[in-house]
Amino acid sequence: MTTPKAARPLLRSALGVLSAAAALLALNAPLHAGTLPTIALPDPAVSPARANLLPVPQARIDEAVASLDELVQDMLERTGVPGLAVAVVHGEETLLMRGWGLRAEGAEEQVDADTVFMLASLSKSVGATVVATQVTDGIVSWGDPVRNHLPWFDLGDPWVSSHVTIGDLYAHRSGLPDHAGDDLEDVGYDRRAVLERLAQLPMGQFRADYAYTNFGLTAAAEAVATATGKDWSTLSEEALYGPLGMEVTSSRHSDYMARDNRAASHVPDANGFRVADLRQPDAQSPAGGVSSSARDMAKWMKLVLSSGRFEGQQLIAPEALVPALSPHAISGHPSDAADRAGAYGYGFGVGVRPTGRVVLSHSGAFAFGAATSYSMLPDLGLGIIVLTNASPTGLPEALTASFLDRAEFGVEQRDWLAAYGPRIAPLSAPVGDLVGVTPPAEPTEARPAEAYTGDYDNAYFGAAEVRETADGLVLEVGPTPQRLRLTHWDGDRFVAFPVTENQPEGSVSQVEFTMGVDGKAETITVEHLNEAGLGEFHRPFS
Repeated sequence: MTTPKAARPLLRSALGVLSAAAALLALNAPLHAGTLPTIALPDPAVSPARANLLPVPQARIDEAVASLDELVQDMLERTGVPGLAVAVVHGEETLLMRGWGLRAEGAEEQVDADTVFMLASLSKSVGATVVATQVTDGIVSWGDPVRNHLPWFDLGDPWVSSHVTIGDLYAHRSGLPDHAGDDLEDVGYDRRAVLERLAQLPMGQFRADYAYTNFGLTAAAEAVATATGKDWSTLSEEALYGPLGMEVTSSRHSDYMARDNRAASHVPDANGFRVADLRQPDAQSPAGGVSSSARDMAKWMKLVLSSGRFEGQQLIAPEALVPALSPHAISGHPSDAADRAGAYGYGFGVGVRPTGRVVLSHSGAFAFGAATSYSMLPDLGLGIIVLTNASPTGLPEALTASFLDRAEFGVEQRDWLAAYGPRIAPLSAPVGDLVGVTPPAEPTEARPAEAYTGDYDNAYFGAAEVRETADGLVLEVGPTPQRLRLTHWDGDRFVAFPVTENQPEGSVSQVEFTMGVDGKAETITVEHLNEAGLGEFHRPFS
């Protein structure tokens, strides 16, 4: 399956809302005739901003919880996902906490409530609560300019660079382009190196454009960590995971890999899914690097739904947490005046259910093998989280949507898996304009290898080298480096087959040489590194 170039920004791996269309699908679901329970007049004592006309009795929530086993079994069978874990909380109670299926395909160990999964972009919401602990303690504020703590941080525009705040970056409204810096992570750059190169990217409108950026948010988290004198992972442990008793939660990938009770990550293959364990997200840990279990995440949901209280203690001040749970950017614009918009807070998706209730939500996904989602209804104190160990299929989003429908209405408003699946499948699809294209039957011959070999440079991606090997030409890019074998296509055009978080298996990247008058290549343009127009490498002047 080919993913059109124009669609790629919405189809990136760690995407929190997964796509504006998928998020708005849940917000704008029609009600089936005859399924709406009795409407009640709102309590006059309730704030008009909170009032809704659909009371939810405890029995309906209990029935929704009881139906989850059947729902999960059905969705596992339909998707082939190896395993998942679910937690449901209501007020201070945990109503459900269990696992289904296998931790790793081909093994016997079963998923349970303590199995540790990669959270992917659910890390953003978890990290926002870490920041809220520091706002509570007066160490930082959401309105702090990032440069107060990271004087070197640069977005290319002097005024924007000096004014962009921690909150701006957590709300994805800095002006950075979609998924800024992810391509640098793909070729092996660490966190600081990625953040230092963001200034080279083409910028949108500051505080006007919403564009989902893992490394923009990571910069904000780095500012908070720097203000405390600790690294982000240690701060997260001491400020949040420890006080909540989240015993197996970590922001270090090595901790996840060392867990005995760990869900392996899986990617699609001809027989369903196979173990991958390829994703290493430490560079963007605040945005996508947390690992946790259903048991631990149930504690976190209780904290959020109780306005920062946990087991009788006020761990986060409401005035520090509520801004994170409030709309700050429009993440999904209506296509019609009758549509509800999608909104984003500080690391939290903020929407409105068809009942009028506010819903807090986020999804996470790695093409290399993780998909997660939670939804919380603060009005009911109700939350559900779904953790899976396979690349995105729509299962976590469908399960949370089905559960909320059953809890509020007593029945689903649609087949949510059938609705989400087609929208989310492209996240794991190969990318590149030549995916599925037949090579030319009579291509123009390539020049001798020495016409292409040598060193090249790029201000954004750094040095590259084209070398001749026994297997043909090889392109090496990045500090690791990423090594790509070049296969001739036509004339001075070759193709490479990158396999990274943002180029799933089967992707095809065009690598085109521009020749000089001396018959040697002067530049190389690499398709999968050129989405922002920065993928051209130049041979240094001699």
